[in-house]
Amino acid sequence: MSTTDLAAAPSPATVPAKGIAFYTPATNPGAAVDPEAKETPTLFRPLNIRDLTLKNRVMVAPMCMYSTNPDPASPFIGALTDFHVAHLGHLALKGAGLVIIEATAVQPNGRISPNDSGLWQEGTDSEQFKGLKRVVDIVHSQGGKIGIQLAHAGRKASTVAPWLASEKGVRSLKADESVFGWPKNVVGPSGGEENIWAPGGVSYWTPRELSTGEVEELVRAFAKSAELAVKAGVDIIEIHGAHGYLINEFLSPITNQRTDKYGGSFENRTRFLREVALAIRAVVPQGLPLFLRISASEWLEGQPVAAERGSWDINASIELLKILPEIGVDFLDVSSGGNHKDQKFDPHGDYQIKLAGQLRKEIRAAGATTLVGAVGLITQAEAASEIVQGADNDEAHRAESMLAGAEPRADAVLMARQFLREPDWVMNAAKKLNVHLSPPIQFGRAYLR
Repeated sequence: MSTTDLAAAPSPATVPAKGIAFYTPATNPGAAVDPEAKETPTLFRPLNIRDLTLKNRVMVAPMCMYSTNPDPASPFIGALTDFHVAHLGHLALKGAGLVIIEATAVQPNGRISPNDSGLWQEGTDSEQFKGLKRVVDIVHSQGGKIGIQLAHAGRKASTVAPWLASEKGVRSLKADESVFGWPKNVVGPSGGEENIWAPGGVSYWTPRELSTGEVEELVRAFAKSAELAVKAGVDIIEIHGAHGYLINEFLSPITNQRTDKYGGSFENRTRFLREVALAIRAVVPQGLPLFLRISASEWLEGQPVAAERGSWDINASIELLKILPEIGVDFLDVSSGGNHKDQKFDPHGDYQIKLAGQLRKEIRAAGATTLVGAVGLITQAEAASEIVQGADNDEAHRAESMLAGAEPRADAVLMARQFLREPDWVMNAAKKLNVHLSPPIQFGRAYLR
């Protein structure tokens, strides 16, 4: 064909991404070109959860950015912004299988800081909904899947952004009314000065005890936020039950001294979580996965406070595993700590990965299928790959990995700060592991081999 003929021939059309409100070429970065190849590590094989398929096992964990409008008089309070579109959209562009939006409060006083994300405004015309929809659309436009972590900060609420606290030389700083805080409406399962969160000698606000009716209203608030998130197009919902925030506070006998149906026994202390999960499952599609993040241990073994009140430890988490299928939780995101100042653990190495591995082993021994995510200090490709190797959907791949001596400790890995340091982590990890991935088509020239 001559040059003239080429000029006259119709050009192949660029296929647009579907289901979004703007035009961009369809792309699917981060997917293995041959995921079923024998040499493809589990990290870059798909993961099926209910009706959702993730293209790889690398998830962006929720990261608070403290970057929304704090003014309660503004319709934009708690709404995600262009910053979040750029921040989270870029991580999808660089190939993460799942991006989870930061802890998003289901009530105004459930924010950690006045600048936190929220999803409590009614209707799909609210600025909170529209901000969320824009973030969902940018992630979907890059072939990614997106989740949202629904949360309530409980007694750890109404603080300023951490960089403001660090300017004062402390880890945290209370937010009063002058910076849109709510010191008189910080809540917890139990109230009073004995329940102030005070890490490192820095005191938070004194919480007041939630009434039984307020707890029941919170259950409805979680469900309402989940329903809105689904309307915005999110692919998964995660319940935040870790790090000393409200659900974790209810689970632990350290912070829950209630005498109503939400306190006392293990059954009562888990009731709030169970009701939240069931309420969410009732309003989201059956095929939508439900995640739960927990602190698998408070790290209080041998501490006087645990001897006095008991604590939430790995044995309590193992008991919790037994009820996850009946409340519709598909994926357990295993973290730890954050609920008492006397916690003692080695902050180096794979301490949380060991917890994830132990819980996954218990789940499989019980014949359950709940998936497990490992998080914390995962930075290297080889380490991430080793954590999940053998946790395959495909029976042949799984048997092959087991014969090679692999013992998976999780089904997926979650990372947060490493993505702030290295947004290209997925692509870089694939190169180290000799996996051929599809790049973003617009960036393809930079990834030519």
